Amino acid sequence: MHHSKLTLGHSPDPDDAFMFYPLAKGLIPTDGLTFEHRLEDIQTLNERAVRGELDISAISFHAYAYVSHLYALLPCGASMGDGYGPMLVAKQRLSRKEILASRIAVPGKMTSAFLALELWLERPVPATNLVVVPFDRIFSAVKSGAADVGLIIHEGQLTWDREGLVNCQDLGKWWSETNGGLPLPLGGNVIHKRIPADVRVLAARIIKESIRYALDHRAEAVEYSLQFARDMGRDLADRFVGMYVNHWTLDYGERGREAIRRFLGQAHAAGLTPAAPELEFVQ
Repeated sequence: MHHSKLTLGHSPDPDDAFMFYPLAKGLIPTDGLTFEHRLEDIQTLNERAVRGELDISAISFHAYAYVSHLYALLPCGASMGDGYGPMLVAKQRLSRKEILASRIAVPGKMTSAFLALELWLERPVPATNLVVVPFDRIFSAVKSGAADVGLIIHEGQLTWDREGLVNCQDLGKWWSETNGGLPLPLGGNVIHKRIPADVRVLAARIIKESIRYALDHRAEAVEYSLQFARDMGRDLADRFVGMYVNHWTLDYGERGREAIRRFLGQAHAAGLTPAAPELEFVQ
């Protein structure tokens, strides 16, 4: 097969670093494919996917409703909140009604966390109530008073209490309780449809092998991921990786696929997304 280089976008976070460690370090065969890693926050990756810029990218499942005409889903690489997920935190406990009237700091309007928030609120968040900041500045936005409530993603889900804040709602727990125990679909990997079909299949196989290798060599993969673990020691980083790189990441299974269908279906029915796209996976 001819040599091909593919751009690969993912977040500079412990779970993505863990997942792509074998690929980044050349520990698995790639059969002539090379990958150019582009590390950017998830909101930026979502925006780039809307423009079709990267060959392969991590995206929020929320964003898939806007890019399904450009990208197919890889059958591996998902981040699922299995009874846990993004959280709403504040200086004191607030009810849903109080949160509706609050200024909410969010990490991007195309994140799955934001879509889950609007589903939980059962309405769109008014623009005047939104404070959009990078995910790693949510805590400071709440503590400084720039926002009343913060929507926490990534490792903030494990470190919010040390910030002196209280958990008002775990959206992953709420989703699971109201959807028959299904996980909350947060992020996945997609590949551009301009890539030839045989290369898409090969890329999917390589990425799955990278995930499998990392899970089989957990200690060294966690060690590598620590350089991306803001304010986390090894134990916390290992716990965080375990939350989001697991059996769901190796293969969605039918329950994982149903979770995405239901998430995007409910969002479209509520008028929160333009479409509930058919899920197109690389086979």
